[in-house]
Amino acid sequence: MPGLAWKLLIAATEGGVVVRPTGSHSHSSKDVQVHYQTSKITSVSRNEDDGTFSTPLEAHGLVGILDLVTSSHLIVITRREHVASIRGKAIYGVRDVTLIPLTSQAEAQVSIDTAKKSLAKAAGTAASVETDESDVGDDAETASVVSVEDEGPEEDAAELPKGGLKKSATFAKRWFSRNAPKGRKQSTSKDSSVEGETVAEEGNDQNASVTSNEQNEQTPQSPPRDRSSEGNDKPTEPSQGKSTIESLTPRILRTAKMMFSTSGFYFSYDHDLSGTLTQKSTMVSGMPLWKRFDGLYFWNRHLIDPFMKTNHDELVLPLMQGFVGQRAFSIAKSEDEEEHSVAGASQAPEDVVAAQETPSKTELTDEGTQAQEFLLTLISRRSVKRAGLRFMRRGVDDDGYVANTVETEQILSPMTWSMSDKTYSLVQLRGSIPLHFTQTPGRLKPTPVMFGSEATNQAAFKKHLSSVGSRYGKIQVVSLIDKHNSPEVPIGEAFETHTTLLNDAGGISGKPIGFEWFDFHTICRGMKFENVSILMDAIEPTLKSFGWIVKQDDRNIGQQTGVVRTNCMDCLDRTNIVQSSIAGWALEQQLKDRGLHIDLKTDPTTQWFNTLWADNGDACSMQYAGTAAMKGDFTRTRKRNWAGALSDFSITLTRYYNNMIGDYFLQTCIDFFLGNEGQGVFEEFETEMVSKDYSLDMRRVRESAIETCVKIVLEDPSEKLLAGWTMGCPKQSNTLRSLPFEECVVLLTSAAFYLCRFDWDTEKVGAFERVDLCDVTEVWRGAYITSALGETHLDEAKNYGFALRYSTKGNSIVRRNTRTLQNKGETSSENAGKDELQKQAEPEKDESRMLAFKALPPSSTAAKGDVEATEKMNEVRLVTHVCDRLRDTARTAKARMYPIHADDDIQVEEKPIISAADAKKSTGYMESIGYSLKRMVWS
Repeated sequence: MPGLAWKLLIAATEGGVVVRPTGSHSHSSKDVQVHYQTSKITSVSRNEDDGTFSTPLEAHGLVGILDLVTSSHLIVITRREHVASIRGKAIYGVRDVTLIPLTSQAEAQVSIDTAKKSLAKAAGTAASVETDESDVGDDAETASVVSVEDEGPEEDAAELPKGGLKKSATFAKRWFSRNAPKGRKQSTSKDSSVEGETVAEEGNDQNASVTSNEQNEQTPQSPPRDRSSEGNDKPTEPSQGKSTIESLTPRILRTAKMMFSTSGFYFSYDHDLSGTLTQKSTMVSGMPLWKRFDGLYFWNRHLIDPFMKTNHDELVLPLMQGFVGQRAFSIAKSEDEEEHSVAGASQAPEDVVAAQETPSKTELTDEGTQAQEFLLTLISRRSVKRAGLRFMRRGVDDDGYVANTVETEQILSPMTWSMSDKTYSLVQLRGSIPLHFTQTPGRLKPTPVMFGSEATNQAAFKKHLSSVGSRYGKIQVVSLIDKHNSPEVPIGEAFETHTTLLNDAGGISGKPIGFEWFDFHTICRGMKFENVSILMDAIEPTLKSFGWIVKQDDRNIGQQTGVVRTNCMDCLDRTNIVQSSIAGWALEQQLKDRGLHIDLKTDPTTQWFNTLWADNGDACSMQYAGTAAMKGDFTRTRKRNWAGALSDFSITLTRYYNNMIGDYFLQTCIDFFLGNEGQGVFEEFETEMVSKDYSLDMRRVRESAIETCVKIVLEDPSEKLLAGWTMGCPKQSNTLRSLPFEECVVLLTSAAFYLCRFDWDTEKVGAFERVDLCDVTEVWRGAYITSALGETHLDEAKNYGFALRYSTKGNSIVRRNTRTLQNKGETSSENAGKDELQKQAEPEKDESRMLAFKALPPSSTAAKGDVEATEKMNEVRLVTHVCDRLRDTARTAKARMYPIHADDDIQVEEKPIISAADAKKSTGYMESIGYSLKRMVWS
């Protein structure tokens, strides 16, 4: 079976963009063509003499195809950096990508030519040096060394921006400045060309980005470039007649380039980066790499799927987001067994890679003592489940996946990776608190707000820990959030309570969950982070019992039986300090197993260990929060000072800016790139200018809400439910536009129509209004424009609803509750409380009341007892269907009571609930100004 292509030659032909796989592992005799307009992928016969590949674009792999409905783009890796080697297999970091439009040969050729010029310019030559890698063997490929100025890529990315983020007031400029944190800037790099291989470094050549929006700017028909994501200019309004995704396409393309070029993506052509040491064998499998790659860490799976479906395995290159770093070091062994020292260490990637090429197991130091050489490899794998950004993704979803899940593996190996020698691996886990909660980025320290019922939270909590247990074995939770006088306390207490409940029920597979609450801020107050040793003393027995993987002769002679799951609120700063402490303790123990003794806390020659973990923390922080990690000075030096505290304050302000300004759109794009949401997600963003978080399965919650309302409000056993729906309604009854609108449950029986106001946080009925069908006097449906701000809000086809008027002199009931109604089947005292609530109903003095309802988007609507109401119904069809059922049922109810006269007959009148003209009239000047400011800042 052919292996992955190590080099791709890309050319624009008349029929489509042609990709020619080359390299030592690729034996394909055919090229692959991606057709224009359709993005169809076919194999084409290779013709070496037609001149197609006389001046191709050289690429190192494919990210995939970005399909935006009106246009598609092939994303190719044009710059990579050799950052590590594992068992002689090269590990690369993605340093730049190019997006090639799949619209026409002319546009594709412009993109290819511009990318080639950019690569040549960055390399400092008139043209790229070409080398045929098809004749290069494994050893030669691995021996390719990056020429890097200053520090290695991870080291450089991890450091605070030059200048220490002092200019925090100019937040917007940091997105495109050299001094910006790499995780969120759109930058490219200078290159070094070594043996024909173009390798990326840090730089500021923004011309390297070649996307179709840049080509479109060359034509007068193209819309003005939207720089709203930069925070500098006022955003462009959607062009007349263009769909939302068309107007946002330039911005989506820039985001895709930024994300895949600067957000810590790694790959290997012949090493499975997704698996831990215990999961891997040194035996090479005949199965394609992408089929062995763990789906939890396969970040471009959705984008590369077209090539997977067409069996072009040689082009399917899995990308992992996270961190990969290595340090080479040697320990001098003196006659005194208790006094060993680090004789030397290499930190820059090119030095570490070079050290692995010509290692010696032992060497003599200047003092004549023997030095043993080792390699420390750190790999952090970010999960694609519940993936996203700080405050955009928090807590757990219904499937048990938590935000910011990162599996970190630390591998201690001999420099030679000799199979006959011992190799050690320790795996740790970080992830958000596994409960449903949110934090709205409106303040520097937002208050966590839990939602969902206790049962819903416990179900998700159990799913999460069950998944962790099945993957790692026993679980030791280390929670680092505040325990006193802090907004974090309630969620910490809930975390502990749910753990206790789970343990009382037998734990996970009969194993209890260990729970250690370490109040980091209180115990380490005054910058005394060395007090983390108190936590280490508390969990050391557990760490010893869990152990770590020991591999020798391709066999696991030692197993890790459990995992430490560490979290703070963000799972970044406090978490990284504790994880590095655990990793340091393990490294010391593993070296003791080899008869060596070092002190990572006090020995200044072990600084390389601290910087490796600080780089890891910065990488995870960049990807989740857009800045380097706070408290990084302690991780790097094991010392804390006021300079570090001031730097942390600057980072806090930058994170605040990210959360308030740019993260909403970036989160929307992440969901789209991962395939979690379709193109409709951009319409939702354009409407609300925020990205939604469906941590709960809202369709299940809505269906459950209908069932709960049926149990509570249908008190007469003879009153049977005909249908139930979820709709939108004004916050106050008897009004048409009392904001904010909220979701409600609507029930229709043979005798009455119900409006149920539902508490979605507790999943209980808050209040309801019963309308006897005989009291209904009027029903009308039509456009329901609740906001005149934005084109989507003015679309009458998507903003549609109905209203009804009824007499209050009949049997209709309005119940206003001061607390939530309880579910039936509860204790007598609880039922007594419910009866008291029912007595709080007050008779209406008005002779008539009005209720209004607005259709939810089809994907958000739930129905019960109505087989005709489906997701395929648009808003107009759904409202028409509900009104027809209401009219027919009301006629039947009235006919049972008395003969219907012509004046009593109910007709559904077609007229606007609120027209666009009325909505514009009711939109105040300050409201318009507020919306404009919000759009300028957030969109």
